[in-house]
Amino acid sequence: QVQLVESGGGLVQAGGSLRLSCAASGGTFSTYAMGWFRQAPGKEREFVAAIRWSGGVTYYADSVKGRFTISGDNAKDTLYLQMNSLKPEDTAVYFCAASVRAGVLRNNPRGYDYWGQGTQVTVSS
Repeated sequence: QVQLVESGGGLVQAGGSLRLSCAASGGTFSTYAMGWFRQAPGKEREFVAAIRWSGGVTYYADSVKGRFTISGDNAKDTLYLQMNSLKPEDTAVYFCAASVRAGVLRNNPRGYDYWGQGTQVTVSS
């Protein structure tokens, strides 16, 4: 059982930066990939970024490409999301997720097995 705890959210002005962290524990050796999703009020949860541990392959949503960077440590127990040039439309609750399955779509929430509780990111205009 993998436990995930996000931190680093907050209020920032448009154009600013934040770095989210996700601390993972309990069986992290079994994770194949991890990702970040977000959910704004009244909207569905959407993919932000993912990393496959084998080879360090990264995936990004078009809306954040060039502004956000996903990374993690070699022990697979910490995941980061560096967010630069933030926009008001980035406002959402950001969730960390972990997958223990290979060969699933990394941009689909159903490809993930464990989820954190989320951290709020608010970008003011």
